Amino acid sequence: MQFSEPSLKLPKVIFGTSGLGNLYVALPHEKKRAIVDEFVSNSGVPAVFDSAGKYGAGLALESLGQCLKDLNVHPDKVLISNKLGWVRTELKTPEPTFEPGVWKDLKYDAVQKISYEGILECYEQGNELLGNYQTQFVSVHDPDEYLTAATDESDRNKRYQDILAAYEALTELKAQGKAKAVGVGAKDWKSIELINRDVKLDWVMIANSMTAHSHPADLLAFMQKLKDQGTLIINSAVFNAGFLTGGDYYNYKLIDKQSDNGKALYQWRDQFYECCKDFELDPATVCVRFGLTAPGVASVALSTSNPQRVAQNIQMVNAAIPAAFWEKLHTDGLINDQALDFLNKG
Repeated sequence: MQFSEPSLKLPKVIFGTSGLGNLYVALPHEKKRAIVDEFVSNSGVPAVFDSAGKYGAGLALESLGQCLKDLNVHPDKVLISNKLGWVRTELKTPEPTFEPGVWKDLKYDAVQKISYEGILECYEQGNELLGNYQTQFVSVHDPDEYLTAATDESDRNKRYQDILAAYEALTELKAQGKAKAVGVGAKDWKSIELINRDVKLDWVMIANSMTAHSHPADLLAFMQKLKDQGTLIINSAVFNAGFLTGGDYYNYKLIDKQSDNGKALYQWRDQFYECCKDFELDPATVCVRFGLTAPGVASVALSTSNPQRVAQNIQMVNAAIPAAFWEKLHTDGLINDQALDFLNKG
């Protein structure tokens, strides 16, 4: 089989900016600036940032632009991906309505706008928030959520046409030289598979789906297809939004520890940690290496609220994990056959 080579090149680690948008905790600007400084200092050129209008209702974009300006980073030294589909709006309730309980101390709300005109509004607002910096990678953010909100099949079909219209606008931005690449970012990878049938995607960001804990065989097969067609894959949220590194949120939702699903999640994590301990491995490093080794993955997007973690995060991608460790995870039923296969090949 003749495989296509991706036309885009990205570093193994790109910086996820959700923390700059006050995900889980509100960070002072000085700390955000220190995080951005660490990433720019420890990354190659260009330093690649992944952001979105949804992150803190535009706060992540605003903070990123201000931090880069404070640090006198030349625009040519960075590449910014802005996942489009959410616009900042007035906050009329005690907390934002778009993801209650997740974002802290926000002054704005956000609403989803996916259409030809809506996606261009997101693009323009994003660049305004970035200030001296511009979006180079564009995409539709959370098309899965947009489709899930449909009231019936007719509404779902209309919403899908809205998504295709949004891609028409993004493709025009690329043709005009305003964007370098067109992609998609979603938590439900099935929506990416659907869009891939109708849109030529330069890159995809798969979030929460390809992790040490969750790696379905059909997703692996789809990723292999993306690799074969030359579409670059960015793997995001390889810790299942912090759960695999000790948090109590799984994919941005607080876990009910008394539920059967909650008990199963914590049992899996306990077993996983025990295996890591036996092999003297850092669980976070294992998660990063797993996520990066999956078929077609060019980069992992990593976020942190601790400046001292940035350099360590970048170094994790080069860590060596013994084959015996992967075998142990498989024997204990923590990873499936298909995962063991690609890990052994990688």
